[in-house]
Amino acid sequence: MKSIFLKLTLVFFGVMVYAQQDPHYTQYMYNMNVINPAYAGSKENLSVGILGRRQWEGLQGAPQTYTFNAHMPVGRKVGLGLSVIADQIGPVKEQNVNVDFSYTLDLGGEHKLAFGAKAGASIFNINLQGVFVPDAGDPAFSENAVGANLNVGAGLFYYTDNYYISFSVPNLLGAVHLVDKTNGRRFGTDANHYFLTGGYVFNLSENVKFKPFTMLKTTFKDPLSVDFSTNFLLYDKFELGATYRLEDSFGAMFNVAVTPNVRIGYAYDHIVSNLRAFAPASHEVILLFDLNFPKKVSRSPRYF
Repeated sequence: MKSIFLKLTLVFFGVMVYAQQDPHYTQYMYNMNVINPAYAGSKENLSVGILGRRQWEGLQGAPQTYTFNAHMPVGRKVGLGLSVIADQIGPVKEQNVNVDFSYTLDLGGEHKLAFGAKAGASIFNINLQGVFVPDAGDPAFSENAVGANLNVGAGLFYYTDNYYISFSVPNLLGAVHLVDKTNGRRFGTDANHYFLTGGYVFNLSENVKFKPFTMLKTTFKDPLSVDFSTNFLLYDKFELGATYRLEDSFGAMFNVAVTPNVRIGYAYDHIVSNLRAFAPASHEVILLFDLNFPKKVSRSPRYF
């Protein structure tokens, strides 16, 4: 049993190092300023989102992610935001706090292009004592590691009332989590993740809207992660949709506006990768709400 747990822990640590340093989100379209600071201020009021995700449910040490994000416009061209991420995978815990800034250019009509930057810090705690056996590998794995790293990110967000295209790199500074003092070997080096996302709103009728989305995520060193999602918005109240992550999972999501300013959503991912034998599903819950204040900026309503 101990050897099995050791192997799983090594797998989880390898995933953190090479594949999933930035968490996955199925409902990324409602969590945008976490991955792209240029999104901050694109809605006319203070917008707040809280998300919780349990990935690979049933597998010991599987990733758990909790996020908080808030953003609002300040005047006609400037947006400000805040994002907080608490992420855990196996013995590795990390908290990220970032402040977002955006500046929007009016390209004429409803066309706008926003430039964004984020800055903050990441605090990590890697608890390896009692997990790795003494002969499991490098001496760096025999002790705990606690530290903090600075972070900066950037993004572009082009949008109209009916569609958007987004490109961002939320973490531009590479950081090292573990260093073997005897030989200088480094482990857990952050990789830059590049996000390309887009969405469109088709008005099928007065009360039905069709909303396809897609997201591409890569480090240019690992396999490309591709998400396809579709939602139907009914009577501006209910959203029902499906999602597919290439060679990883497929699932369903829905959300409902419990009041005009509060929306609750849930996403279920059914695993189709090799992990399905150990963890058949992932779950994600999101709470969104808008805080209205006296409108100093007049903007057309949008649906993303």
